[in-house]
Amino acid sequence: MSAWGSIFVGVFPKPLTFGFFGKFSMLGKKIVNRDGFRIAIEVVPPAGPDAEPLLTALASLAPLEVDGFSVATNPVAKPRMSAMALCSLIQQRTGRPAVLHCTSRDHNRLSLQGLLWGARALGIETVLITTGDYVALKDRIATTDVRDADTFGLVAMAREAGLCAGVVFDPFVVTDGLDRAVERLDQKVQAGAQFVVTQPAYDEAGADLLAGATARCDLPVVMGILPLRTPKHADFLHDKVAGIVVPESVRQSMHMAADPVAQGNRNARHALTLARERFAGACIMPPFDHYETLFDILGEPPDGPDA
Repeated sequence: MSAWGSIFVGVFPKPLTFGFFGKFSMLGKKIVNRDGFRIAIEVVPPAGPDAEPLLTALASLAPLEVDGFSVATNPVAKPRMSAMALCSLIQQRTGRPAVLHCTSRDHNRLSLQGLLWGARALGIETVLITTGDYVALKDRIATTDVRDADTFGLVAMAREAGLCAGVVFDPFVVTDGLDRAVERLDQKVQAGAQFVVTQPAYDEAGADLLAGATARCDLPVVMGILPLRTPKHADFLHDKVAGIVVPESVRQSMHMAADPVAQGNRNARHALTLARERFAGACIMPPFDHYETLFDILGEPPDGPDA
């Protein structure tokens, strides 16, 4: 058994053996037994065929305590390199496992089945099932949403294919708010979800909300962390990006900071401390491919966001 997915569950239905990937097999036992805290780094594939600069950046993270990578699929409904191909390249280059994001937005049922089987054939053992960003109105003349399967059906398909399946918890997107999000999470669990990844949290109140809402699912939960880059970035995320709430105090700290990047990293370190106290892991999402910030963020966590 291998890959980042084994961090979240102890035993796959049919364990695979893929050479050096087997060295990750103990991670699942550690997370199931709450022995240790696991960190993934979210990766956005390049908009083109050349993955070398990205792979070089990810390989440079070797000194850091990073357990794996989580690879997005066509984020914001714009074309990117195949996430499955990039997962395979990342595992070969870094020796660390990669999670494949899967959405029914881009595939019919036949293609989804082939994707899941292909992932296993390439030594990818974990998928994160997402709804997928909706295609913008201006792009719908040329691009359509497929969605042969819903999120729950895709979770079931992934499990039937022998993959570890995670899901996203997003209490701020659905129209009925937290109660509806919890209800959907229950349905995902019933469909076979094995771990949960949350949207980013920026302060104690946000982390507590996520922890309380996900407590009853009785699955390992990984908290999202999206470092802030500039005051404009903080405002944009809060005002324009569905599912992300950046508290006013955090936005103000970015506007007042002499060095916004350093302030954003301090807040991310504080969020990492909050995640360690409440969750099984964290998924850090470096903005705009600034993977170098991870050397600052993954240092010794401070006592608070302004430390």
